[in-house]
Amino acid sequence: MTDAVFSVDGMFLLAIAGMTAVTYAMRAGGYWIMGRIPLTPRIHRALEALPGAIIVSTILPIALKGGVPVMLCLVVSAVVMAWVRKEFIAVVFAVGAAAAMRGYGL
Repeated sequence: MTDAVFSVDGMFLLAIAGMTAVTYAMRAGGYWIMGRIPLTPRIHRALEALPGAIIVSTILPIALKGGVPVMLCLVVSAVVMAWVRKEFIAVVFAVGAAAAMRGYGL
């Protein structure tokens, strides 16, 4: 039984090596490109806004598909985040809200 768990296919190793190479190339290429672009105030503002835009574009489809319980959890996390400014605490409260809603059948 353990032979099947530890057997490695050549294509599997090739896929892992390929993904590793592409990941490294993207990271190194990003540093290489940004080392050659002058950081104007406009580009600096755009780079500062990028993480928030990525988070919104990731969470919004989930929130719209999840309905009321997901929206309430997002509201709870946003309120707690605005109140205490600690991400971990906001996540804990949002998970607690999700558990409470699940317990009440929402």
